[in-house]
Amino acid sequence: MGIWEIIDFASLDADIQELIRESATVRENSYSPYSKFKVGAAVRCADGSISRGCNVENASFPAGVCAETTAIARAVSEGKQKFTALAVVADQESTTFTTPCGVCRQFMSEFGDNIPIYLSRTDMKKVLRTKVNELLPLSPFRTNDTETS
Repeated sequence: MGIWEIIDFASLDADIQELIRESATVRENSYSPYSKFKVGAAVRCADGSISRGCNVENASFPAGVCAETTAIARAVSEGKQKFTALAVVADQESTTFTTPCGVCRQFMSEFGDNIPIYLSRTDMKKVLRTKVNELLPLSPFRTNDTETS
């Protein structure tokens, strides 16, 4: 896999489709009264469980929390720190995909730089597949148990 790859949702394994659907479902819980930009994320933990999160905005802009961070923080609070995949679903008005912000990229890299990332629009027809290390190359914060591909 290169830096990214756009693939059909229907061609994905059932467990990845489930992760994307979970992201789309939790996206509806988004608290985004300022931007109106709803984002949902779901991370599959090494034990097979799924932790979900949505973006939560605040009138003090930097105090908001992104969906990716919410999903991972929730998993960590439940004692899980190893992840096998993460999916993000966001509203889109164009043909592009919403990628994690810089803070989220750094946050994800804390738990492994080789985690597959699946990005989808709300129609879930096409999916952009990438990895943390491709979104945040040359990260100085590599965990001991990861290797780049």
